[in-house]
Amino acid sequence: MKVLIIIPAFNEEENLIKLIDNIKVCCPFYDILVVNDCSTDNTRLLRFQPPVYKVDLGSNLGIGGAVQTGYKFAYYNNYDVAVQVDGDGQHNPKYIKDLIEEINNGENMCLGSRFIDKAGFQSTFARRIGIVYFSNLIYLVSKKRITDPTSGFRACDKTVIKMFARRYPTDYPEPETLVSLAKNKLRIKEIPVVMNERESGVSSINLIKSIYYMIKVSIAICFTSVSSK
Repeated sequence: MKVLIIIPAFNEEENLIKLIDNIKVCCPFYDILVVNDCSTDNTRLLRFQPPVYKVDLGSNLGIGGAVQTGYKFAYYNNYDVAVQVDGDGQHNPKYIKDLIEEINNGENMCLGSRFIDKAGFQSTFARRIGIVYFSNLIYLVSKKRITDPTSGFRACDKTVIKMFARRYPTDYPEPETLVSLAKNKLRIKEIPVVMNERESGVSSINLIKSIYYMIKVSIAICFTSVSSK
């Protein structure tokens, strides 16, 4: 089984090396793709050897464009499973095999949720409010309950890889893609994971972006729920 671990990265040079080393220990037989989203730090200067690969985007595409680049790579190179892992070190690589196991059991997507066992870093209070809001909105339009709809820690099978390679939302895409999968009657499962606090760097999400995020994604979710397949 061919597995690709996709790491979208914007100014994560201080986190990437440690993250990749941890992935190699937990998952020594999987390929890794770092998608450098036109970082302004020294991410472009980092050099890796196979099975670690790096794509340096010519312009900043945002998280959606960076992640879709990874899915296109997975699709055109015929990977069986693609796993998203954030470049900030919050996702613990030891759970990657658990995510993949659910794909082997027939799920189309498996999410790592910090809110099933409620252990480890639970995010900021403001972000938790947004997570509950999106969980309820997704349930309202799709009847699918997701406890951690903003989680970027996810594994996808070939069906989802093909779907995301063709179309992927641009900004903060995680909740919108869940609605799209549910609408297409694809199987989604969550498993409990423990997430870490960001070790280095600064999150790109501020108050203004959070408000924009809430409004834009809410509209996108509603549109996706009523649009044609």
